[in-house]
Amino acid sequence: MTIYILVLFKLLYNLFQSHGLDKSQTPMLSSESSVSLRDASPAPSSLDTLVSHLVASKRSLSSIEHVWRANEIVTSTRIQLEASVIIAARTSFLRDGIITQLQTLEAVHAHSRAVESEGAEEYGQVLNTLHEADQRLRGTLESLRTTMVEHSLRPNSDTRKTLLDFVDEGGVDKLLVAIDESAKAAKDAHTELVETNLGFRYDLDQIGTILESSRLPLLPSLTPATAESANHDSTSPSPIPEMLQSLEDRAKDMADNLESLVKHFDLCVTAIKHTEGGGDAAQRLTDDLPEGVGVGEEIAGAPPEPIGDLEREEMLEVLAKDADQVEDVLMEIRDHISEMEALFATVGTYMSKLDEEHSNVMKAFRQLEALESRLHAFVAQSQVFVMRWDDENGKINERMEELESLGDFYSGYLSAYDNLLVEIGRRQFMEQQMEKVLQDAMRKLDTLYDEDSSKREAFKNDYGDFLPVDIWPGLTNSPLQFEAKPLNGTDKVPDISKSVIQRAIRRVEGKG
Repeated sequence: MTIYILVLFKLLYNLFQSHGLDKSQTPMLSSESSVSLRDASPAPSSLDTLVSHLVASKRSLSSIEHVWRANEIVTSTRIQLEASVIIAARTSFLRDGIITQLQTLEAVHAHSRAVESEGAEEYGQVLNTLHEADQRLRGTLESLRTTMVEHSLRPNSDTRKTLLDFVDEGGVDKLLVAIDESAKAAKDAHTELVETNLGFRYDLDQIGTILESSRLPLLPSLTPATAESANHDSTSPSPIPEMLQSLEDRAKDMADNLESLVKHFDLCVTAIKHTEGGGDAAQRLTDDLPEGVGVGEEIAGAPPEPIGDLEREEMLEVLAKDADQVEDVLMEIRDHISEMEALFATVGTYMSKLDEEHSNVMKAFRQLEALESRLHAFVAQSQVFVMRWDDENGKINERMEELESLGDFYSGYLSAYDNLLVEIGRRQFMEQQMEKVLQDAMRKLDTLYDEDSSKREAFKNDYGDFLPVDIWPGLTNSPLQFEAKPLNGTDKVPDISKSVIQRAIRRVEGKG
């Protein structure tokens, strides 16, 4: 009994070795296959059943097209991996260079903006100073315009005049026009700098926007790990190696499945040839196999080696099991190729995005080149503004000094008129005091005259008859008489009311 079991085991082992159906070589029976084993069915014995198995097995061999396609996908993906590494390296290098240049240009732009801001601040300060000076001058001129010259100062004039009528206001207008022209020139220079800075800022933002938009979007069909890496730009690790590994694994599974189908076909042919009347059928059904399918020597026309009934029954039993799993293996091959096509499409999408990223980075680089070609003019515009501003600001300051001088002169003129009124009031007072002194002196002189006249008359009455007339010719003369009159003309101080003089005094003293 033990010898019989050993002989049976050896026969089965030889059968599996000769037809490639041992567990290490047959994926349909392997524990690694995703296809689950089915319960063994009764061993088929009729030629028709075997022929149907052979026809189904032959039809399954057309799946070699999927294997060829899988090989093409893997080869193409490997090529695209190499291309993606080169493109990503070029894009990353170019992107880093652009970012470095942008940082330099940002510093240049920041300096120009600082010049613009400083110029705007200085211009605003100049305008405020100019406005204050202009307001002061306008106020002074308005005071001159509303201050009427006292009529008693010009008694021979029929028209009343203001203090403004005695100065040339046209000089003020010319000076203000010159200041406005310089201010406008400075404003125009600043506006040109602002526009240049805005244009430069727009170009920098455009380049930045292109760089930002060139980053790869999320690829939804990737696994979570590859999707996370693919969501970044060319500087991130490429997701293609992981996808290539997945593709190679599926292609290997498909090749293994195809090999099992070929071995199953070989076993079907062998079984038919060991069946009475099956030789012609086997030869007829194996004439037009798909290109690239390799089979055993039996299909090449060699006559089969004789086998015993027991060995044939074991072979048919294995054949029946494999025949039940052919459709499952085919389904697995189709699933694999479908998944590979989807994954390969994702690779194509990634490559398209990578090409698009490289194209956008190149576009940003060309715009950067165009911008750098205008960099000299941009920097020069800032320098031109500084020179023009210094020139116009110098002119404005010079004319502002003239404006201040005019304002001081007109203010002095207005103050001098008030002091003139005060001086007139003082002179009126002094004349009044002089007239009082003079009137008092004249009264005293009149008294002395009357007294002298009375005494002369008394002397004449007492001694006149005794004295000869010619003893002193002036003996009979009248006393001296005096007359008071101005020695330097007859013009009197203008008659200005005390109220006018009092208001002038208050203005001079700063009280009104």
